[in-house]
Parts: sequence; structure tokens; C-alpha cells
Amino acid sequence: MIITSSNIIILLLIINIFSLLIMFWDKKKSQQRGARRISERTLFLLALFLGGIGIYAGMFLFRHKTQKWYFVIGMPLLVLENLFLFFKLFFK
Repeated sequence: MIITSSNIIILLLIINIFSLLIMFWDKKKSQQRGARRISERTLFLLALFLGGIGIYAGMFLFRHKTQKWYFVIGMPLLVLENLFLFFKLFFK
């Protein structure tokens, strides 16, 4: 498969929509007693691997993890890292 700019953009959209849906799912599970949840480590790893915009958007759309300082500080930093990687891949 040839890597083109449109393929990279589609991949980023898929990863970030998936990340957003994971935040939604975890928020719903957090409201159920004893439900199995997504670990914070998994959310950070997803954000690290180009899903930061979806996780960060999910924090505020669903009001989830906004009270945890490491999410409030860490997610914007990971979004910056994602943007850096995107431009590095997109504008070689």
C-alpha cells in the first residue's frame, strides 16, 4: 500500500474517532457500579499513538477525567506530540 497524505489523514481520523468512542464507553461504564473499565494507562497509550485529539475532546464532551491533574496536563501535551508527529509524517 502506498502511503499518501489522504491515507494518513484517514488513519488519524479513524484513530481519533475510536479514541473518542473509548472515552464515551468508559464514561458510561464509570456510572455503573462494578463495571469493567478502560485503564488510565490504556487511555494514555491510545493518546500517545496519535489518538490524543479524540481523548482530549472526549474529556470535555463527556466531562470525563477532567478532575485528574495528569489528564488535564498530560493530554494537551500529547495532543502537541500528535500534531508534531502528524506534521513530521505529512511534511517530510
